[in-house]
Amino acid sequence: MKPRYRKMLRKMEAREKKPPAEETTAAWSLYILKCRDGSFYTGVTNDIERRFREHEEGRASRFTRTRRLVVLVYQEKCGSRSQALLRECAVKSLGRQGKEDLVAGGSAPGRSKKQRQ
Repeated sequence: MKPRYRKMLRKMEAREKKPPAEETTAAWSLYILKCRDGSFYTGVTNDIERRFREHEEGRASRFTRTRRLVVLVYQEKCGSRSQALLRECAVKSLGRQGKEDLVAGGSAPGRSKKQRQ
């Protein structure tokens, strides 16, 4: 992981350790989309329905905008935003076969089968 990302994640984790305000925050999730051309897109969000709708409408990312007809093939609850971003980095570092195994229900670095359920 790049040093600047490590620094950013450390700051986010420190902020999350402070007692939460009155409002409750939604849990963050990692998700993987499969695009029309067979490529995978990995992202994080705290509202999966809204984010998926944005991808379908072509408003979420340049990558999925050019590879429309996306299908949600994997979702994993991560807890906090920093945990979701760390997990996203781990999944993005996987090769295509590793992502296919993860989507198919196989094991992936950083998570045991028990944690994914």
